Amino acid sequence: MVDRNINFLNSVQTIGVIMMYNKTHIALFLPSLRGGGAENMMVNLANAFADRGLRVDLVLSKAEGPYINKISSDVRIIDLNAKRVLASLPGLIKYLKRECPSSLLSTLTHSNIIALWARCLANVKTRVVVREASVMRHRNGDKYRLIALLIRLFYQWADEIVAVSKGVKGELCNNIGCKPELIKVIYNPTVIPSLIHHSQEIVIHPWFLPNSPPVILSVGRLTKAKDFPTLIKAFANLLREKEARLLILGDGEERERLERLIQELGIENKVQLLGFVENPWSYMRLATVFVLSSAWEGLPNTLIEAMAIGTPVIATNCKSGPAEILDNGRYGLLVPVGDIQGLSNAIKEILTNASLRNYFKRVGLYRARDFNVDIIAEQYIKLLLQN
Repeated sequence: MVDRNINFLNSVQTIGVIMMYNKTHIALFLPSLRGGGAENMMVNLANAFADRGLRVDLVLSKAEGPYINKISSDVRIIDLNAKRVLASLPGLIKYLKRECPSSLLSTLTHSNIIALWARCLANVKTRVVVREASVMRHRNGDKYRLIALLIRLFYQWADEIVAVSKGVKGELCNNIGCKPELIKVIYNPTVIPSLIHHSQEIVIHPWFLPNSPPVILSVGRLTKAKDFPTLIKAFANLLREKEARLLILGDGEERERLERLIQELGIENKVQLLGFVENPWSYMRLATVFVLSSAWEGLPNTLIEAMAIGTPVIATNCKSGPAEILDNGRYGLLVPVGDIQGLSNAIKEILTNASLRNYFKRVGLYRARDFNVDIIAEQYIKLLLQN
């Protein structure tokens, strides 16, 4: 009887929470849904909020990009149809006045500033939470100084600031001057139910045929931040001792530079830049090791996804994210940023040591649970629904 009463009370509480959620209107604001980590995470959050019965709007400066196909039918897309984020300010003001959402969650620095301006100019009581996803210490010159000034001036207008890692919080506090008490660390909602399902999809690629050499995989936009030249050079060094293949998934402005480097090293037949791939998870499942070679990060989602799928990982110990995710090497190998030989040695160690691969596979699966979308969504909901 006691158990039944407890179950009944739990059911009543759950219904009460759902009823409260149904009265709550949450908006998420970002530039577009082009293929980036921040965009992917916001889609995951929007879908998770909708699954919990909240009324959810995804407000986009421009409704475009491959992640549009991932949005739940329960999420309403608001297209401000602006060419630039700054140009979306009038549309966002009108949206806030018309819809008066309870909370607005924004991400990416320029979008965050626009969200704070819009709330002020719309003169509404909408709660605004801004999410900072990357460190800025690497940025130089007038642009960095302007961004840092805007953050110092306007982030204090936010009801809450979310940093995706302790490293990002440290940067905001130590280098930008934000107040620590305003900042809450919430990890990315990286591990979603469909991840494992999609990882089982068939990959048609000759490098994954039986008895083929091991495949090293990396995923990310082809930008300076990801430092793929270091990975490519490390792979070229590895080939002197071990036969292997390197696949890089993603596209970006560094593509031509990377293609020239691959040709200069004479490894065109052993490296492929496959461009943007809608389902990188199936490649992760088949790869022998996943490598993140970044010069800087916020909280690298691809590293977490590889762990969740059961692929051993190697990462550079960049600011910030990898050491935090891997607990300073407990869940995967860490090497210094830009260390070509060190990265080559780490890859060789994983490829040649089956017991080490199995160990990192096991502990990686355990660690990845901390980034489950259900856990992270509840943390965001608690923050967004505060009175």
